Amino acid sequence: MKITWLGQAGLLFETEGKKILIDPYLSNSVAKIEPQNYRRIPVDEKFLQIKPDIIVLTHNHLDHTDPETLCHYLNENSEITVLASKNAWNEARKFGGAKNKYIMFNCGTMWTEKEIVFRAVHAEHSDDFSIGVILTINCKNYYYTGDTLYNESVFASLPKEEIEMLFLPVNGKGNNMNFTDARKLAERINAKNNIPIHIGLFDDLRGEDIKLPNKKALRIYESFKI
Repeated sequence: MKITWLGQAGLLFETEGKKILIDPYLSNSVAKIEPQNYRRIPVDEKFLQIKPDIIVLTHNHLDHTDPETLCHYLNENSEITVLASKNAWNEARKFGGAKNKYIMFNCGTMWTEKEIVFRAVHAEHSDDFSIGVILTINCKNYYYTGDTLYNESVFASLPKEEIEMLFLPVNGKGNNMNFTDARKLAERINAKNNIPIHIGLFDDLRGEDIKLPNKKALRIYESFKI
């Protein structure tokens, strides 16, 4: 399996013959509304050319559910399973396409695609339907928190299974955890690997700057194999 950080909170999983995109943001659309949040790193357009099998959208904020990115994947001819929390689901369905499957993926929902299991868990964020997602691949759990604050409801929704890898936002803005609370969350979940994301695209924060147990700090567009 190969995992690539696409910048901001975007991830690409390539596993079991499937390409899975989570919250891809590969445009500069946010800057049109919030000029201070311009891309510090240009879009690598090769990622706009891929043909994903599954797209996961955790909430309906522009840097997670971005029409300028999604239009490269979703169209009348694509055959993609889209797992999206309610508000993001309403946005994604505007792309149509009779062969696409738009699944409302709210907290507590499970979806199985071949041998990969997706579970939607709670995220404490300003979109009321925000979720995190746990991917179970080859009996290992990969937890993407989505945008979230440190909140007991997050922990209450998690399964009592070991987490192989945790991807968590640490930028401390827009109802995301700061470095301190992200570290507390990571310590409590006790994953084998902790990867800080949602940094380095709109700001100058670096994964190297946060203290996390079992940290794996990535650069944008960096891939690693498991």
